[in-house]
Amino acid sequence: MIKKIFSLIFLVIVSISALFSQDSIMNISISDACKYAIENNKMMKNASLDVRKSQMVLREAISGGLPQINANADYSNFLGAEMSFKFSENMPEQKIKFKPQSNFSLNVTQLIFSGQYWVGLQTAKLAKKLTETNREKSELDIVSQTSETYHLVLISEALLERMNTNTKNLKSLLEKTRPLVKVGIMEQTDLDQLEVQLNTLFNAVKSLERQLEMANNMLRLQLGTDPTAKLKLTTKLDELISADDLQNTLNTEFNVQNTVEMQLVNQQAEISKKMVNLQRASVLPTLAAFYNYNHKILKPDFDMSPKNVVGLKLNIPIFAGFNRSAKINQAKIDFEKAKNTQEFVNEQLTIQEKQLKFNYKNAFETYENQKRNVEISRKVYDNLKKKYEQGLLSGLDLINADNNYVKAETDLISATMKLLSAKTQLKKLYKRIKN
Repeated sequence: MIKKIFSLIFLVIVSISALFSQDSIMNISISDACKYAIENNKMMKNASLDVRKSQMVLREAISGGLPQINANADYSNFLGAEMSFKFSENMPEQKIKFKPQSNFSLNVTQLIFSGQYWVGLQTAKLAKKLTETNREKSELDIVSQTSETYHLVLISEALLERMNTNTKNLKSLLEKTRPLVKVGIMEQTDLDQLEVQLNTLFNAVKSLERQLEMANNMLRLQLGTDPTAKLKLTTKLDELISADDLQNTLNTEFNVQNTVEMQLVNQQAEISKKMVNLQRASVLPTLAAFYNYNHKILKPDFDMSPKNVVGLKLNIPIFAGFNRSAKINQAKIDFEKAKNTQEFVNEQLTIQEKQLKFNYKNAFETYENQKRNVEISRKVYDNLKKKYEQGLLSGLDLINADNNYVKAETDLISATMKLLSAKTQLKKLYKRIKN
């Protein structure tokens, strides 16, 4: 019975260890990677903090129009000082000793009208909206970068797999060639050329392994995960390339006003316009109400101060040496510059959308052509390999065919990278990259 209990405990421990071992590997699809980066990327967290800060700035602006209450208390001791005076020269000198004094005062003010306050409040609301749009832009940037790095890891893995397969096949061919050289069917030169080619492939594989590790490290950084986390990408490279997706993306109706770049420029122009109004409001009068309460805790013998005072305070700007007019003109110039920037960005985004469509379509056509080139190169290599094994072809011709095949594979990988990059950039412009 005891042995059974220990066996059961052992099985539970082994199961838990296996579970933790599995959890140490992070299985993640490209959509999950984008969501994870939005939640954990350090730059994304800073963008969210900027939004929270803008909310506090808006609260600060609102508080300027709310009642302001201040209380003060003081205590004064004149250290036995006396005041001497005479009512006339014939009368004796009179002395009054200064008693210690202590006061408590309460001051309440309420802003009734201020043009600068209301315009400043509107500007603070626009600034908050601008920060939220900046956060959206940061989100698109992070998702775009994460997607492209995810693509890079997939492509590096695919190329490494193909290079390993090619190396394995060439190594097998080399082993078959050795006995043929010994019996005189093949020349030593053919064997030497194959060895050189195999060493070149070995070096290429080692370089690719280092590049793959660098790509994984970059992905970990963008995800905001542990630098030692083991990543296993579950999205396949073929799943990211689709002719239907190409057509759906190219048929997307483009509205330049919906882009995050245009929204940012529009909001900045609106803030510039408000700054003109803010400077104009500086010439308007400011009206505030106040209430003062003053209580003498330790009061002198002669005190005529009232306890309660209520009043209004009106401040009318009259002349400031043309300072205000200069500030208004500066704000107007900034607003004109903002309008010019609006027009420029509008034109720039319109042209950019056309160029990105062209890049995406052209990259897809290049990708399809490179796929066919790989198939043809593979057939040529297989045919020449058979002839080589039969002694009908030199090693140099086979190596040339192998180089052509490797180049076709490399060109396909490059075309795939350009295709996915063009797709990502276009979808980012359409704000559809998170789909």
